[in-house]
This record gives sequence, C-alpha cells and structure tokens, in this order.
Amino acid sequence: MALRLLPLLSFAVLANAHMAAFHKAMYCFNGTTAGQVNYNNNDPVSPLWMLTTSDWWFHHFNKCDEFPPAKGDFLELPAGESFTVEIADNRGVTSLSFDGQYATAWGDGQNHPDNYSILNLDGAPLTSSGCIGSPNMHTQNQSMAAGTAFAISYDSDISKVSMENLTVFTVRYNTPWKRVTSYDVPKDMPACPANGCTCAIPDGCGEPNIYMQGFKCMVTGATSTTPIATAKTPVWCEEDPSTCTQGAKQMLIWNQAEGNNIVVSGNDQSGHPKSPAYNSKCGFNDGAQNDIFGTSSSSGVSYPIPPFVRVVVYGLIPRMLSLLSFGVLIV
Repeated sequence: MALRLLPLLSFAVLANAHMAAFHKAMYCFNGTTAGQVNYNNNDPVSPLWMLTTSDWWFHHFNKCDEFPPAKGDFLELPAGESFTVEIADNRGVTSLSFDGQYATAWGDGQNHPDNYSILNLDGAPLTSSGCIGSPNMHTQNQSMAAGTAFAISYDSDISKVSMENLTVFTVRYNTPWKRVTSYDVPKDMPACPANGCTCAIPDGCGEPNIYMQGFKCMVTGATSTTPIATAKTPVWCEEDPSTCTQGAKQMLIWNQAEGNNIVVSGNDQSGHPKSPAYNSKCGFNDGAQNDIFGTSSSSGVSYPIPPFVRVVVYGLIPRMLSLLSFGVLIV
C-alpha cells in the first residue's frame, strides 16, 4: 500500500522539523510501516537525545534500521570524485517523491532568498532558539552552519559495525544549507565488501541531539588497495590545532545516555557554548579526508576487496543557535 498524502498537509506539521539526507539507498526510505510506501516519510528526521547506544545506533529507537533499502540500491561513492544527497525535512519535498513537483532549492519545499538568515527571513519563522525555523537547519545563516560529514566502515554486516570501524571520509563545511548537497570522496578509497555501507547525520542550533541514518553504499572506480586506518576519537582543538586528532577519526557522539566519545565545557572562541561539529574545531578539514589511510603493511582496519559497502549518516545538534553539524558514516 502506498501512502500518497497531500504534501501540503504535512508542511504545516513539519514547519519546525529537523532534517535528514535522502537517497533511495537509505534505510527506512519508505517509512517504518511494513508493506507501506510513505511518500511523505520523515521517520529518519527524528533527532536522538539521551538514548542508550542500542537505541541511537542506526536510528533503532523507531526501527528505521529494520527497513533496509531495496536490493541493488546503493549510494555510489566514486573514488576521487563526488556524490550527492538531498537534505530535507521530509521525503515529500525531494525529487524522490511526487516526481519532484514539491521540491525547491531548499529542504522545506519553500522558496527563500539566497542570502537567507535570521536578518532576512522573508516571512519565514524564527525558532525559540533564535535560529532559522524553516527548514530547521539549526543555524542563523550559512556561514554559521557547522558542517556535515560521511564516514565508512568496510564490514558489510551491520551487526558487526562499531565505532572502532567507522571512519569519517568526507566533510562539507557550512552545511546543511540547500537541499542538494555534494561530498568529495578520497581518490585512494579502496573497494568495499559486497553487501553495502551505512551513514549518520548531525545537526545544531537548539538542543544538542544527534542523528544516525543508515544507507547502503558502493565505492566505484577504486584503484587503491591501501586500507583505511583504525579511526581514533576526535577531540575539541579550536584553541590549539596542534592537539587535534590526526588521521582517521571517528564520528562524533554527544549528549547520549551512553556511548559518548567527546565531552566539552565552557565557551568557544566566539563566546558561545562549545558544540562538537564536523569542522576545524574538532580537527576536520573541508572536503575529502585524504589522511585516513594506513599503509599496505599497517595494522589498520583491513577489509575484503569486493565493491559494496554500507553507509551511516550521523547528526549532531549543538546547543547554540550558531552551530549545526551533519555526519554521514559508511559501514
């Protein structure tokens, strides 16, 4: 059964919604009701806050992880090139529902000025935290959007994926912003196991929640067999870049009941409370993370060579209205 609810009916409810990265290779692409296709699906958009690891892991709290993408659907990751996803508050306002008739440049299906900000809302709402309210990107303007990321693990069995075998491989500064968003893939990315990858997505400007969506991914055009090094825990290093974690890094887990891998206190250099994000404050560069590889003889995470991986999308919602980060993890 397909749920073809009128998208405009959902827009009012979703005016203060959060956001997710949409692609046909995502987990719970059709929603979380067995046998139904929800073209207005926003199940992966729900943020995660103070949950146990078993609940926030791959968005298990609402069973999103129990609805894998269709067989053969993969988010392709071309080595040395880029891939694209759609960041939105509802599948109904992407090109993946209703033939894209409700999609605009923005993730809420509305039209906004190019210099959109809390000083130029053009009639759009403001959140109680003082951020842009539609779409709810947890930022005051594009320059304050804290960044989004994807990470990868080469174990295709989702039950064997762990924080230790997930490595951030690409970051896009100043996102989430507009709906269509592209990420760069390191040219030395090796081919992946045959059954896919998984990703996770973060968010900011409001409550300090996280997100974790699942995707299946496939590295294409791989020419290197050098494994990705074992991921290390990132640290807050804005004050002294020499203390940043070097090389392969884990995704950021923050403000959960368990499983956190970063703790911060005090204010950042702009005077706002510190909020971990996928940007230089936690040692992440913009674009492909080309320093994540070990050597062919290293003790890094080694994986089989075949072509498919599973991807995970991570999201963090920082406390302050100026910070927002996305994280996507491939497992």
